[in-house]
Amino acid sequence: MAEDKKFVPFVSSDTNMKEFTVRALLIGLILAVVLGAANAYLGLKAGMTIAATYPAAVIGMAVLRFFKGSILEENFTRTVGSIGESVAAGAIFTLPAFYIAGIWNGEEFSSLSSYLTASLILIAGGTLGVLFVALLRRVMVEDKDLPFPESVAAAEIHKAGQGSGGGSKYLFIAMIAGALIKFAGELKLFATGWTTFFKTASAKLASGKTLQGGFFAGGPAISPAFLGVGYIIGPRLASLNFSGLILAWGLLVPMFLAILGDSFVSGLQVNVNKGIDAASIGAWENAADVVWRQMVRIIAIGGMLVAACFTLYRMRNSLGTGLKRSMKDLKRAAQGSGDKVERTEKDLKSATILIGICAAAVLTFIITFFIFKTSILVAVVASTLMTILAFFFAAVSGYLVGIIGSSNNPISGLTITALVVTALILVACGVTGNEGVAAVLGIAAIVCVAAAVGGEMFQDLKAGHILGGTPWRMQAGNIIGVILSGFVMFGVLIVLNQGDINMGVAQGYEGGFGSQHLPAPQAGLMAALASGIVEGQMTWVLIIAGMIMGVAFILMGIKSPMLIFVGMYLPFATVFAIFTGGLIKGILDLYVARRKYNEGQLLTTENTGVLMASGLIAGEALMGLIIAIFAMFNRFFTDMLNISNPQYFIGLGIIAAVAYFLIKTPLKRASKQ
Repeated sequence: MAEDKKFVPFVSSDTNMKEFTVRALLIGLILAVVLGAANAYLGLKAGMTIAATYPAAVIGMAVLRFFKGSILEENFTRTVGSIGESVAAGAIFTLPAFYIAGIWNGEEFSSLSSYLTASLILIAGGTLGVLFVALLRRVMVEDKDLPFPESVAAAEIHKAGQGSGGGSKYLFIAMIAGALIKFAGELKLFATGWTTFFKTASAKLASGKTLQGGFFAGGPAISPAFLGVGYIIGPRLASLNFSGLILAWGLLVPMFLAILGDSFVSGLQVNVNKGIDAASIGAWENAADVVWRQMVRIIAIGGMLVAACFTLYRMRNSLGTGLKRSMKDLKRAAQGSGDKVERTEKDLKSATILIGICAAAVLTFIITFFIFKTSILVAVVASTLMTILAFFFAAVSGYLVGIIGSSNNPISGLTITALVVTALILVACGVTGNEGVAAVLGIAAIVCVAAAVGGEMFQDLKAGHILGGTPWRMQAGNIIGVILSGFVMFGVLIVLNQGDINMGVAQGYEGGFGSQHLPAPQAGLMAALASGIVEGQMTWVLIIAGMIMGVAFILMGIKSPMLIFVGMYLPFATVFAIFTGGLIKGILDLYVARRKYNEGQLLTTENTGVLMASGLIAGEALMGLIIAIFAMFNRFFTDMLNISNPQYFIGLGIIAAVAYFLIKTPLKRASKQ
């Protein structure tokens, strides 16, 4: 049978070709930091990240072409360059929870001790992910039942790159456009958002009480990054996300406002701003924001918890099969083999892997016992639990990536499960207070990074397997990438957090993680769960209400309830902008369907659009980091031109222009084929 034929990589195992070179490593490390930082920015603002494999492949190829690099150097650069996104995902899903939960308050979050602790957590988790993947690689990447869709696509990019120039220029042009739009918005050349409140007529209830209220309304944020996210996830998922906005702002916020009434609004105005009339539109708009922030988002957290469990339940067969395969491969790796191993089958040595795993366990013990000040029993249990959970979830993550790709890997769901298990076990061991919450969050962070890195690493190793890369070199390069990214990513979080705090002081809102501009939804969920289980601080009535709503969505047959609750949790303008990006992609899909393109033209259309959307995201993210760095030192670009009344309709014109090019450019490229 054809499937029984021996697999032949693109570059044969007996070919001697440059691969692990200094230039390939340096380019990969730069990409790891840049793409990781961009994803950190995006994840904290929009609650999701984008897979870095695709842009890392395109940019790495474009740069190495000037140096006449080999295809294996390109593969190595992509592997190292994409790992930063995984470390960033682990960082943003968990580490801001230390700030939100009050473990590291104010300046403590930006202190050297917190930086070193967080960096060690990221490095321990990332290294464990790489090491466990090295143990499990062979069965996963050679399994014919695992399609690894994104790995195959990445390998095809490299193969195609051996010919013509590809579409890297579209990514770079979009990056410049995204950065310029973000900077122009910061200069207040246009308004980046618009909101208002529509009061409804008062009504008398049978009890004699007067019912007052209304509806919060607004437009999409003028954000290239959010448009790019919506474009990439497509109209269906963007619509699900937008349905959460409708539930939050069209149902729950008006309902709570009507129940709380005018006295609630008046009380807020006395505490917040005495200069605004309690009956004004601004007062009601502020009240709607408070209700959403303090009540609706808590309901969304309960829903996200149920949605995460439901996601794992739906994947129970895949999870079980992945665990069985992982255990078999671990036993096979422990037994070893004396056969000669080809270059394309060489992993890191077993002794190196086991030493690294033990070192990570010892590091976890040190962090838990000496830094978080727990008992020896808790520290031992924590390090043991971390090792078991990290192995399990790295294996599961790799198996899921083999089925659905890294972009759809439910890392947050895996992390929530790990956090709940860890919290329950450590509470049984007697942890309490901030020390207990810190220990739970620390273990969850390590497991989260291990799972994220494990999934990304399996994806890259499969692409390398197709191309003929050397596994141990890719694994060694990724350990270097994990270490560098681990030391950089928490610095990025410090910059973004402190920059938003300073921006909030200047513009009159409470900045930092959890704010309207830096919501960090997954970290907020982690903080609420850890504090709730360890200290009993959750608002259980709202959490349970959200869980019941999640069950209702599941009974309705909704396939992705998590997206709905994320839409409830994220700010109005953010979700609206993501939805707008999805609509743009939907319009492009309609044009493509009418033109009846062949397979090659469809691929060109899809790839060009994704590259442009990725460029918009990366461009805004990098400019956002630059702006945050200046804000850390109380330097604000908004003060440069002193424009007092920027116009929102100019921003809408920019969205229209972005939409035009996101639709026109892919169609034009496809028509030329």
